[in-house]
Amino acid sequence: MRKRLVSWNVNGIRAVHKKGFLDFVRGYNPDILCIQETRAHEDQLPSELRHPDGYFSCFSSAEKRGYSGVALYTKDEPESVRFGFGTDKFDTEGRIIIADYPDFSLFDIYFPNGKSSAERLEFKLDFYSECLRQAEKLLADGRNVIICGDVNTAHKEIDLARPKANGKVSGFLPVERAWIDKLLDAGFVDSFRMFTKEGGYYSWYDLKSHARERNVGWRIDYFFVSEELAESVVSAEILAHIYGSDHCPVTLEIEL
Repeated sequence: MRKRLVSWNVNGIRAVHKKGFLDFVRGYNPDILCIQETRAHEDQLPSELRHPDGYFSCFSSAEKRGYSGVALYTKDEPESVRFGFGTDKFDTEGRIIIADYPDFSLFDIYFPNGKSSAERLEFKLDFYSECLRQAEKLLADGRNVIICGDVNTAHKEIDLARPKANGKVSGFLPVERAWIDKLLDAGFVDSFRMFTKEGGYYSWYDLKSHARERNVGWRIDYFFVSEELAESVVSAEILAHIYGSDHCPVTLEIEL
């Protein structure tokens, strides 16, 4: 059975709703849709966003209104859902949904941005470490794992248009990039790079500088799959033609 998964940082779910979000959902018809940066609590959403036809939905929202937040839309209801890593340090910002399906566990995560201060960079790195710890625990239990979302870090120079100019900027710091190395060493695969080896493909663009029109971007949105599950991956893409956010949706198709 083929499953189509999509991950998209929508930069505000109410804003993207006005730009045809549900038309995209109906047209692309994902089996599982992972949304980051909803910037809304569930009670602030219209019914068509809370319960789209044909989908089970769940939301994790930050205590601070209008900030962060993730959502999961899925045709098949998961066996179980967790909202967070299990510690207040990471769970009050509404960044995490972990859903268990028969064939895999899915992490839908909006990873922190470390640009604002040294303290936020430290928080981001601690968040990275906890995510990897929990993923490794599931692998040790014999589970296949998919980690998707806005990771807020470009891995290699090929993953951003101007690596030299951003070498000292959070999002491309060596310590941040090293975490992705650790993730891959732990038994995960960057699904996009299974099919696309060359550069020039990005998932985030600065809107103020019209960077998308010039293709000056960063690839910071990912689907990482555990090695055993990688054998089932059929395709992985960036939907650069889909607008509505400063991020592009990224996709994964697997044959189970």
